[in-house]
Amino acid sequence: MRILIVYLIFASVLTTAADDHQGLQASIKPNIVFIMADDLAWADTGFNNTKFYETPNIDKLCKSGMKYNRAYSGGPNCLPTRACLISGMYTPRTKIWTPGGKAKGQKTWMKLDVTTNNKDGLVSKTNLEPSVTSIAEVLKSAGYTTARFGKWHVGPDTQGFDISDPNGKGGKIGKKYYGNIDVHEWLTDASCKFIKANKDKPFFLYLCHWDVHIPIRARKDVTAKYQKKLDSKKWDRQWSPVYSAMIDALDTSVGKVTATLKELGIEKNTLVIFTSDNGGHSITSNKPLKGQKGAFYEGGVRVPTCMSWPGVIAAGSENNTPITSVDFMPTFAELASAKLPTQQPVDGISIVPLLKGKPVPERSIFWHYPLYLAAYNIDGQVHNVASTNKPYWRAVPSSMICRGAWKLMHLFEDNSIRLYNVEMDIGESKDLSKEHPKKAAALFAELKQWQADTKALIPIKQNTSFDPKSPGNDRKGKGKR
Repeated sequence: MRILIVYLIFASVLTTAADDHQGLQASIKPNIVFIMADDLAWADTGFNNTKFYETPNIDKLCKSGMKYNRAYSGGPNCLPTRACLISGMYTPRTKIWTPGGKAKGQKTWMKLDVTTNNKDGLVSKTNLEPSVTSIAEVLKSAGYTTARFGKWHVGPDTQGFDISDPNGKGGKIGKKYYGNIDVHEWLTDASCKFIKANKDKPFFLYLCHWDVHIPIRARKDVTAKYQKKLDSKKWDRQWSPVYSAMIDALDTSVGKVTATLKELGIEKNTLVIFTSDNGGHSITSNKPLKGQKGAFYEGGVRVPTCMSWPGVIAAGSENNTPITSVDFMPTFAELASAKLPTQQPVDGISIVPLLKGKPVPERSIFWHYPLYLAAYNIDGQVHNVASTNKPYWRAVPSSMICRGAWKLMHLFEDNSIRLYNVEMDIGESKDLSKEHPKKAAALFAELKQWQADTKALIPIKQNTSFDPKSPGNDRKGKGKR
């Protein structure tokens, strides 16, 4: 009996010590490493069951922490998502909806006039205002050193980052490195150097790869590896060895960064996040999701995401709570004990409870897009030209709301709605608005209130040149990613 009592006391002490250790880790300001791929599809990683690509380092990172099955980007393409992330604000507040700031596609097939809302003919900004308080500035106020390596895309202002470098070699701000087969390595080396230089103080590393955005280019030796794999047997589709090699480059980068953290002995005080800025483009398969980059169906906005923080995030865990880009600013602020900006709205919530396996209150997340975007292949055509059966658009002027399993789309051309249960129907194959009118009405009312609260631009003027029977050009917008 005495032996049992002693054992129980000893076990209690060990449990208390473990709990205290975990609490201590969670209370110390963690380093934050945020790695973002460009155009990586939700289904392109091993942890989301890719059939062809190989991502062992990313999968290892995911296995060491939590996989987020319902992670969403702030927009269906790179610019709005990055603006949401940096500012903590939804797109109607930033007025950033698309690269280039214009609708893309056959103008005579646009039912609504989306080109005359502003005096300059644009309805979208392409830069974040310098007055915006950024996620870097929030963390700097709490003593963090900050660095951004890689793609930026939100304007000439560096938004308070201590280091802002597009290629890891001190390249000119604003220069693009799409298709550069070496830039992933430069960015990785610069990131590891930054980590080593700041290992004794809290840091925020924002590593934004240019891969796997077009043009599709990769090193020949890695491409040959996947060509051999493709030739080894009959696959379900003609997978691209070059695109596979670009994903391989991403995975190698993740492996080097995480190895550096372990080598320095700081991995237990570092939150590492891996994600993408939007869904995949036409070179890959977004199945079982509907749509692709540019679309507001799941294939355009559901992104592969995992987070690791040994001792805080349970290894091998999963989470089905919807999260989105605007959540990272309040999350990082809580971890850093930093104050959020007061001169601008912060639309997200802290997901720190999710990291620890606890729930957050159910809330809605939103998207908004007042423009048109043409498709560039048949798989991406998810909306017909108005009054026709002609599939052409990836996106049309619309707003979306998601709450729990339910997602509602409001289409401005005819003021119609579509309702999907994305937990039961991940491919969004069936509109349930008629079967669940009360759910549809409640979500629509909440969405309309959000549109009013954020002063979302909703085009209502008819396009006088609209002619759905015009021959047009089905290839218009091809290549506009």
